[in-house]
Amino acid sequence: MTIQDLALMDEWHPVLLSSDLLDKPVPVIVLGEKAAVFRTSQGVHAFKDLCIHRGVPLSLGKVKGDELVCAYHGWSYNGCGTCTRIPSLPADRAIPSKAKAFVYACIEAHGFIWVSLGTPVHSLPKVSAFIPDGFKEVIMGPYTLQAAGPRIIENFLDVSHLMFVHEGLLGDSDFAEIEDYQVYEEDGVLISEEIVVYQPDPDGTGRGVHSRYVYEVFGPLCVAFTKRDRDTDHIFRLFLMVLPETEKTSKAFMLKQRNYAYEEPDEVFVQFQDLLIEQDREMVENQKPELLPLDLQAELHLNTDRLSIAYRKRLRELGVTFGTA
Repeated sequence: MTIQDLALMDEWHPVLLSSDLLDKPVPVIVLGEKAAVFRTSQGVHAFKDLCIHRGVPLSLGKVKGDELVCAYHGWSYNGCGTCTRIPSLPADRAIPSKAKAFVYACIEAHGFIWVSLGTPVHSLPKVSAFIPDGFKEVIMGPYTLQAAGPRIIENFLDVSHLMFVHEGLLGDSDFAEIEDYQVYEEDGVLISEEIVVYQPDPDGTGRGVHSRYVYEVFGPLCVAFTKRDRDTDHIFRLFLMVLPETEKTSKAFMLKQRNYAYEEPDEVFVQFQDLLIEQDREMVENQKPELLPLDLQAELHLNTDRLSIAYRKRLRELGVTFGTA
């Protein structure tokens, strides 16, 4: 498959939790392309998941001596993708110059492994510039969803669904009205004005609060919101990064930061997010059309959808076609 979406090709996509990449290669899918991700003493690497010799997935192989060894005929590739050893070849015979693996850009940051199929503009994911220090961090996911990446992102940005999909937790249907707000751009980031929502149990601790949301869109599949409690100094930020495996299958990775409840075990927040994802799953996996329509005439919009409208316009400006209609 030839990928035409240059905007997404040049983005960094989270593919694994750092903790899930140990001593064996792991197969992943990015934009429909299969890659083998592995770790050596020099860092993390990603190759096209295909040995040039006989087409066996390199992810079936093993890491030995800081090289990836194909399971079929033992061909060894160094971190740059160059074949360094062909066991069946006589020792005095030169290795063919074409004996190389196709290498993708790969880095490790913020507890995730990231891959770019193209030429990333930045040395780190865009989100790196917006992750604040000094907060308690919890990594959540990945969550596999049978939905297009942009649909999952737009669901995250949709504040007016909180009172119905997450009623009793993140909202109350008796308090569903959303005050009008605006969306502006700052240094390439879309940012919403503050949106106030009454939430009966917004973080699984059982305490009702009036939360003030500010949403940020860093890239096509990378967003966050900052939520402040109107009555206290409690703040938490939730980052969502979506891996587009195929146009209709995605993995959602999340990073939550908070400045309160430091004594609470991480599992409390992870289990709460697991519950919210399952509630969202029913919506995003059943939306029609499956791909997010960028034609603003295709669906009806309200003032409360300003952030969704701005997001769709941004995708169209960037030329994003993977997962959109």
